[in-house]
Amino acid sequence: MKTMVKQLRTAAKLTQQQLADLVHVSARTIISIEKEQYSPSLMLAYRMAQVFGVSVEELCCLRENKEQEDREYENLP
Repeated sequence: MKTMVKQLRTAAKLTQQQLADLVHVSARTIISIEKEQYSPSLMLAYRMAQVFGVSVEELCCLRENKEQEDREYENLP
């Protein structure tokens, strides 16, 4: 799932470890989220959204991800 985590983190001048410490996860979790290899839980997304002062919807690009998923469903046989 695409997120804005990396962009928001770098704009806030936080390292992956600093963000991880703020939201109580490992730096590896943040790395995986930024590489779109892992989708954050709702609670983790909420914690990160609070750190950056944005909504979960904005943080997780929910509109864009939904539109992408809808396109994929339309192409199913």
